[in-house]
Order: sequence, then structure tokens, then C-alpha cells
Amino acid sequence: MPVNSVAIIGGGVAGFTVARQLRSRGFDGEITMVEPGGLPYDRPPLSKGYLLGTQTLEQIQFEPREWFDENRVKLIEAEAVAVEDSAEALGLSAEAAEDSAGAVAHSAASPGNSQITVRLNNGETLTADRVVLGTGGSARKLPVPGGELEEVLQLRTRTDADLLRESITPGTRVVIVGAGLIGAEIASTLLELGADVTLVEPANPPLLSAVGAVLAEHLHAMHAGKGIDVIHDAPARIELDGPERVVTLIDGTQVRADQVLVGIGITPNTALAERLGLEVTDGVLVDECQRTSNPAIFAVGDAARIRTPEGELLPRAEHWENAMNSGSRAAAAILGQEPSPAESVHAAAWFWSDRHGVHVEGVGSLVAGRESETQFVHRFNEDGSPQATFLLNSDGTMAGCAAVDGGVTVRAARRIIDQGLVVPPDALADPSVPLRKLARPPLKT
Repeated sequence: MPVNSVAIIGGGVAGFTVARQLRSRGFDGEITMVEPGGLPYDRPPLSKGYLLGTQTLEQIQFEPREWFDENRVKLIEAEAVAVEDSAEALGLSAEAAEDSAGAVAHSAASPGNSQITVRLNNGETLTADRVVLGTGGSARKLPVPGGELEEVLQLRTRTDADLLRESITPGTRVVIVGAGLIGAEIASTLLELGADVTLVEPANPPLLSAVGAVLAEHLHAMHAGKGIDVIHDAPARIELDGPERVVTLIDGTQVRADQVLVGIGITPNTALAERLGLEVTDGVLVDECQRTSNPAIFAVGDAARIRTPEGELLPRAEHWENAMNSGSRAAAAILGQEPSPAESVHAAAWFWSDRHGVHVEGVGSLVAGRESETQFVHRFNEDGSPQATFLLNSDGTMAGCAAVDGGVTVRAARRIIDQGLVVPPDALADPSVPLRKLARPPLKT
């Protein structure tokens, strides 16, 4: 049935992409976005340029307010507290709730003309033919005594970044728990602000699954090289002692600080989906078009988890590009269109990060299988430092790549992965061989 109105809950990159894509794909109906933070902004700069003070809020916003007016996207600065719908109104039967393979069902039922109601915390309600949940995730709390204290900081929103930056002056002692992508970025930025930084991380090194062992060790060693105190342990509890925060580690060591920040990942925000009765398993379950178990409701971004037609649950992907592509897939599905190949769930996933003046990128997967099934290949610079790591499947195709200051290499690796090309390991290991040359498909004879 024709879609005349779409409500988007959440203004992150996924939700904003839905709105942008709906208009660019020719949708002329009503679009409403519900976002308590106001004008949508980009999150990656929060731990980098925005926290450092080199980027303003206006610079990290996706678009100025005029864009929303010109594109007729109504932005409501409020929080959605409930989404209401009934299976009967949608014409769904119990048999249509789930297909025989257990995958998210959508083809067996039609959304019809019924509208969905969204209730806001300001008392307002709005209705729409389709609703997109772009609720994202919340920073995970440290599961130890004191981990829930308000004085234990996090970095997930602009407000979090403002609070952290205002508390930092030269010499401020900061303990950061977690040295993954976000923890490493924050540590690097706070160091530039003059803070005295201690990183607490049980894994040595972290990020093995993201960049492989060789690059992980190289990147992690940068912290100590820049003067950051790195402790390989885990907190047992956090306490307040006057103005100080006291972090007691499992081995009994106590670290005193002016600020403690935890960066150990996120928890998907699925409360709205659960109250609506949607299928949820560590994320809102969706098909490859981002449809939930209710075909009139879509979920995108960090809170969405894809279930394939074969019933396989894919892990949630908490990266910027995945969020953007999921928004594009949802917009296309709402309009009965097809996403581009680059937006497909089958395209190699890509991420990036920055620390201590170097840029890190990765594509595909660097999670090794059994030794007989996969092979790591490493490329080194002339000074012996690692430049890139590749993971090859048993058939010689590439599973993944990560590189330091190697954007061209990663882009070429992505083409190799997406095209299923077989590349010689010795050529991959040779820094004199441009990877883009290996990314060219062989000429057909």
C-alpha cells in the first residue's frame, strides 16, 4: 500500500540517513524525526576534534536547520517513550509472525493502511504509516561496585563530551577503563589537552579481532610511548574519597584520579521495541531490508541485528558506515526500491579510528578460523613497523585487512574482498607492490 508518512525515532547517522535517502529517492510524503538532542550531529568527532575543541557543534552537525526546512523534515526535540500498534490493525495473523525458518517475517503480511502511534515524553503524539527505530545504544556501565556512580564518566553524546572537556585542565589525572577504539581515541585526545592519563585494560593487546595481533601490539604500544601509564588489569570497584576517585584493581592496586571514564562498548537501546513486542536478541532483529517482525516498523543502526533468510543471526555492527548503509536499506525498502550493491549487508564492513597522530582503518574480518582455513599476511615499512595485515581464506580470497595510515591500501583491499579475487601472499607482503594493482580483476581471455 502507498506510504504517505514516516516517523524516524533517533537522529544518529542511521536515522538521519533514512530521512536524507527518502527525499533523494523521491519520497514526497511527511517525514518526522524525533531526537531529544536537537539537530543531528556526527558522533566520531566527539572523541577527537570536538573534544579537543578544534571542531564546533555546527561543524559536526550533519546539516543546518535550513536543510530540515527545505526538505520538509519535521524535527521534534523530544524523546519517544512508546510506540503503539496492533497486529489486528496491521492484518497480521499468528502464522505470519514468524516463518518456518524462524527468520523475520514480512512477506506473509501486509501493513495495510493502519497508522502507528508514537508517544513522546512531552505529552505529544504523532502517527505515521511507517516507523523507523534508530534508537542506537547507551554506554555500557562497568559491572562492579561504584560503576553506576554519576561521577564515573562516559562519552556517548555531545553533553558527555562537553562535561569531560570542561573538567580537564593541564595535569588533571584521568583513568580510562577500556583501551579499545573509543578508549584509545579519548586517551590520545586528553593527552593533547594536557591530562595525565592512565589506561586500564585487561587485554594485552586489545583489538585483536579488529586489526590482528601484529597491528594490535604496535598500536597499543603507542600509548606508553606517548607517556600514558598502561595497566593490564581490571577494576574491582570504584569509590569516592572526597574530590578523588579511587579505582581498586583486581590485584589490589589502587589508582587515584580526578576523573574516571569508562569506554567498554555500548548496550543496544531496545526498550521501545520490547514494549512493542518486536523480536529482540541483543538488538532488534531485522531482515536484510531492516524490517522488524512487524513489517511496518524498521530498525537501523547500532540497535539493529540482522537475521539472514537462512536464520543466521549476524553480530551487531557498531560502526559509522554500517549505520549509514542500514539507513539507506530501510529507506529503499519503505519505497519498494533496491539498495545499491555498496549498501548491501553482504559488502565488506569498514571502520576507521585515530590515535596519537595515526589513522587506522579496517575492512572485512580479521577473525581467524582454524589454522588450516586462514592465513595472516603482514606488510612492513622500511623501518620494520607494521603497515598492514591481511587475512586470507583457504581458497586464497581475502577475508579482511587493516592498515595504519593506509587508506588507499584498505580501499583496494575492499575491492579485492567484494570481488572475491585471489591474491598472491608474497605480493601482499611486498610493500613495493601497490595493492590497487592487485585489486584489478584478471583480463578475460
